[in-house]
Amino acid sequence: MSRIEQAKGKLIVSCQALPEEPLHSSFIMGRMAKAAKEGGASGIRANTVEDIQEIQKEVDLPIIGIIKRQYGDNHVYITPTMKEVDELMAMEQRPDVIAVDATCRQRPDNKTLDEFYAEIRAKYPDQPLMADCATLEEMRHADDLGFDFIGTTLVGYTSESEGDKIETNDFEIIRELLKTAKHPVIGEGNIDTPEKVKRVLDLGAYSVVVGSIITRPQVITRRFVEAIED
Repeated sequence: MSRIEQAKGKLIVSCQALPEEPLHSSFIMGRMAKAAKEGGASGIRANTVEDIQEIQKEVDLPIIGIIKRQYGDNHVYITPTMKEVDELMAMEQRPDVIAVDATCRQRPDNKTLDEFYAEIRAKYPDQPLMADCATLEEMRHADDLGFDFIGTTLVGYTSESEGDKIETNDFEIIRELLKTAKHPVIGEGNIDTPEKVKRVLDLGAYSVVVGSIITRPQVITRRFVEAIED
């Protein structure tokens, strides 16, 4: 059994803090992952080699690894090029899954998603890959390409999906994807209550990734403050 199977039907917690955020620190992300494990998380999603290495010291859970890197004003920043894939694959203990932006948007190196995927598969044929997508069309295309996991990570975060909400019409986008998907579907992106997590798993998702509402105190605090102000 591959390690990522430990997370089947269960919760994966995204432990990330960007440089401009208060909790930006590999040490803190390691402790955040430890807290997530104590709470029952069955997997971790993490950003940067440094954070992943620290998390690996703290918990023995499967990890979905990414590197967020901005190239100028290009909008694709989740493991956008082979440079980031190579950095993750050079780790002594590689991530169990590497997630990449699998949207239809132009990439920083001007490669198409098909070209990028083929390049990764040629160099690292056995590395499990997750497609971070924003639209049903993108998800189906990633599934056809052969990504090992299809993620709903970017729904509502791209110009192509602007205004879309993952939970609309009882998670219609996930239900439609599951009708035809040949690879496991991982629910992610604003699945921000226990009830939503349970529903997505009940619909047939392989697992669910939850991030900010667990690991970003500034986001959690803002929800309370906005409720008071409303």
